[in-house]
Amino acid sequence: MLEYVFFDPRPRDRFVRFVEEAGLTPGLEDDDGLLKVLLPEDIDDDLAERIEGYYDEMMELGRELYEQEGEDDEVGYHTAGITVQLRDGSNVYAQVDPRLLGRIMEVLTPEEFNLVVNAIAEAVENPDARSLCQRMRDGD
Repeated sequence: MLEYVFFDPRPRDRFVRFVEEAGLTPGLEDDDGLLKVLLPEDIDDDLAERIEGYYDEMMELGRELYEQEGEDDEVGYHTAGITVQLRDGSNVYAQVDPRLLGRIMEVLTPEEFNLVVNAIAEAVENPDARSLCQRMRDGD
């Protein structure tokens, strides 16, 4: 499943309408204030690219809404996070500076970044002291 996370229901709802109009049936989750939209991974490449572009637009809208509301009441949080799936199947959230995550997402797709995150999680949960060269020689 592809997971798209929102912090405000307004851009999430627009995103849901967008993917529904594209013929997909999204799953919705509310996980402690994180509004998730779940989509199947087997999406046509062209559609996946359009969805990613629209998601970026909705994330920008969410940021703008946050800033507008922050100016109104001067309270709130400015944070971002990534989901890390652990070996036991549970998910945890790693908090990341929103500016840094924004810079990462300018050059990587969520799927590419997820590969990096999963590789790190795997290395932490299953440490292997061998060098990368030794692993290659051993066929790992």
